[in-house]
Amino acid sequence: MPRFAPTIEATETPPIPAARLWAARYDGGAGPALDLTQAVPGYPPHPALLERIATAAGSREAAGYGPIAGDAALREALAEDAARCYGAPVNAADVAITAGCNLAFAMAAKTIAAPGDNLLLPTPWYFNHRMALTMAGVEARPLPCTAAAGFIPDPDEAAARIDDRTRAIVLVTPNNPTGAVYPPEVIHAFHALCERRGLWLLLDETYRDFLPGEAAPHALFAHPDWRDSLVHLYSFSKAYCVPGHRLGAVIAGPAFHAQLAKALDTLQICPARPAQAALAWGIPALRDWRAGNRAIMASRAEACRRAAAALNGWQLDAMGSYFAYLRLPDGAPDALEAAERLAARTGFLCLPGPFFGPGQDRHLRLAFANVEEARLAEIPARLAGL
Repeated sequence: MPRFAPTIEATETPPIPAARLWAARYDGGAGPALDLTQAVPGYPPHPALLERIATAAGSREAAGYGPIAGDAALREALAEDAARCYGAPVNAADVAITAGCNLAFAMAAKTIAAPGDNLLLPTPWYFNHRMALTMAGVEARPLPCTAAAGFIPDPDEAAARIDDRTRAIVLVTPNNPTGAVYPPEVIHAFHALCERRGLWLLLDETYRDFLPGEAAPHALFAHPDWRDSLVHLYSFSKAYCVPGHRLGAVIAGPAFHAQLAKALDTLQICPARPAQAALAWGIPALRDWRAGNRAIMASRAEACRRAAAALNGWQLDAMGSYFAYLRLPDGAPDALEAAERLAARTGFLCLPGPFFGPGQDRHLRLAFANVEEARLAEIPARLAGL
């Protein structure tokens, strides 16, 4: 048999299908399966958005190639929305639309790093970030975060791990898998570190639409030189409930976009166009609907918190708008074995900590956003089956 690329062989198997294979052995004895593996919205898209996508899909224009960096109307709408969110100017020229935020990360990383380089990636990390880097021959250098620190990364610790092959520091806030929200001063400290050391700050804010309140998550876009050091990633999937339409975005400066365009043209040519047309309308028109969804997610987070409080010996080490990071009790098996047992015996599907990097053997990630509050109340009984 011909050989495979060593980088693809070194890349991890997709975790969510692996976890669902465990559940294939479940006999239904504890009731319908409770699937907390994947971060997907647990409510449908707005019906007017679906109507507009359907109309756009039937148009001749949407069947043709679009601009490499995405359609102008969506770039303008996202720039205006980002300016509102962060209280600082963001222009359409700063925005490129991508075929999902995973591809946004992969193409941004490809723009930044060559094989043999490294990016600092706080652990626990989002597994697809690690997979994208491994596939590209780039080292994902762990930056350990601890429960005692609320899983907030330490800029001083990061500074000690930078070497002459480091090209960027990656931050994900609100975080996947822990749900931790990084304070603005921590984000600013990382940006200052990147400026001092000549690195990019690759900031993934996929879940920023679910932050409580109206305060800006940080003030980086007000920094006069942000375009020379910041690469911001955004996803439409969660906020607008359209993960299947695969739309994300990169916000960065002109020098970065000049290089990113090579990856965009090679790997996607252009993002799919029907949902772009609909979202250009939806960003301003569905602002109140998004706020209502944020309230739904906050209620589900509270329901998950109540369920965790009823657990004997378990510890809720972190909680966010989409995720809970739960520490196994003393005497329980390690996370991989525990997750497999729970899926096969009680129909409770979650992801074990080792899927998110080294040092996570005592944690499980619960992606509760797609589960209604009444079903989240089942968590204690399911976990008792361990």
